[in-house]
Amino acid sequence: MPDASVVIATHNRVRELADCLAALTSQSKPEQFEVIVVDNGSQDQTQEVIAAHASDRVRGLFVSDPNRAKARNAGIAHARGRIIIFCDDDTVAPNNFVAEHLRAHHANPRPSVVSGPIINVPDKDHLVAPSARHYSRAFFCTCNVSVAKTDLEAVGGFDERYDLYGWEDTDLGLRLRSRGLARVFAWPAYIYHIKPPRTGTLERRRALAVEKGTMAARFIRKAPSWAVRLATGAYGANFARAAIVNAKPLRTLYERLARSAPPGSFLHAFASEALVDAAYLDALKTALRAQ
Repeated sequence: MPDASVVIATHNRVRELADCLAALTSQSKPEQFEVIVVDNGSQDQTQEVIAAHASDRVRGLFVSDPNRAKARNAGIAHARGRIIIFCDDDTVAPNNFVAEHLRAHHANPRPSVVSGPIINVPDKDHLVAPSARHYSRAFFCTCNVSVAKTDLEAVGGFDERYDLYGWEDTDLGLRLRSRGLARVFAWPAYIYHIKPPRTGTLERRRALAVEKGTMAARFIRKAPSWAVRLATGAYGANFARAAIVNAKPLRTLYERLARSAPPGSFLHAFASEALVDAAYLDALKTALRAQ
């Protein structure tokens, strides 16, 4: 039985997935782990990529419903490893990634959630060493995190009611923290997150922001604490800020700048971020009012 199972949920990212699997199958201690790739309703050549890497250590599953919580739960259910390591399909793992996650668990007798630096890079040819700016306080982020399978099962895994984008990993982390798990940040367990410049249209980013705002309201209803409201931005000062910076005349200006400013310029980035922020908070307020 492997020590660990790396679980990846993927959807229509065939090129990124190929690089992700190539890195995982080149790890320093391959006997320690298996890889489970859950195709979450892809319509590209994802199945062919999984088949090309398939072995006794790399297995594929198919979950047709595009629900990341459901996909990852399927991966957990089929995992044979004691430790489950989550990473995204658009990541590239250094050679010792899995070994460092396992080393961190072995070094901590208390049940723990282990995370490492997530280093955003434009492509796999520009990899940099982790530095202080890559530290994160996030308790549980599925881009780079690991935890014992028994602990995941004890808290019920991912809540599949998060059927849109956002917050399902934060919700699970909250339940693991309530179970008493410690947080360990392992600097050597870093991973590269491939984020090319100007990826994703503004329309797509706004659509994801709407989904995330809707799921934020679901998170608040489930765990109505001050900490959750702070994390999701659902508090008075933030709504007051939004009423000013996202007022209709300013939104008109943001729309004009997003269309006319050169891509990559400060004005284009500023306007785009403002519009995404407005889409998120509009969706959050609408979903909260619908309670």
